[in-house]
Amino acid sequence: MKDQVVLIAGASGGIGEACSRLFAEEGAKVVLAARNSAKAETIADEINDAGGEAIALELDVTDQMSVTNMLREVDETYGRIDVLVNAFGLGMIQPLTDAHPDEIKDVLDANVYGTILITQAVIKQMEPQKSGKIIMYPGILGKAVMRHSSIYSASKFAVTGFTKALVEENKRSGIRFSLMFLGGVATDFWENPNVGMKVQKDKMLTPEEVAKATLYACNQQGASVLNELVIQPESHQMV
Repeated sequence: MKDQVVLIAGASGGIGEACSRLFAEEGAKVVLAARNSAKAETIADEINDAGGEAIALELDVTDQMSVTNMLREVDETYGRIDVLVNAFGLGMIQPLTDAHPDEIKDVLDANVYGTILITQAVIKQMEPQKSGKIIMYPGILGKAVMRHSSIYSASKFAVTGFTKALVEENKRSGIRFSLMFLGGVATDFWENPNVGMKVQKDKMLTPEEVAKATLYACNQQGASVLNELVIQPESHQMV
């Protein structure tokens, strides 16, 4: 990853933060883009103080102007993007009949529309360089469903279908796509009031484990591509 420019959308905590720190340790130039730009700035400062290279930028993935402005700053600073890690999203695990329409829209806007906006814009920058890697996290609920996951699974199945269609569109572009189907990860996802589940975080995947898997996907050599990876906690094996 030495000197590669890695854009991490949703870098202010959880998987995005863990990826930012690990990729910086591997020598990448990391762009931490997040709605919570103050937290992203703190993480970037810590990376730089430790000898890495990172910048933090504000990003609202559901706002096209925000996406455009963020990418302009990345282009002015580094002139390219080698890896996009889409580590953002909103959760909702509750019965469909209990879900408020405005909150349903928020989930779909972030998880689907936001993913489309940022990915579209980055692909336009990657196409001229004939290379790039894009990492998606549809999670295990983008591959299989569970009780009360209707809205969230709808958004994550959309990410899965979107990514697979992009593979067909980009067969000659040099851009490679990886889908990460992760089981429960110990992040603040579970603190969301719209996620009505009691969980044991100590039995879940850690963000650091996910970051290592993400790095592995990005480090595939030659013509190889890690298309899909399923990682489950031991207590939830085999879907």
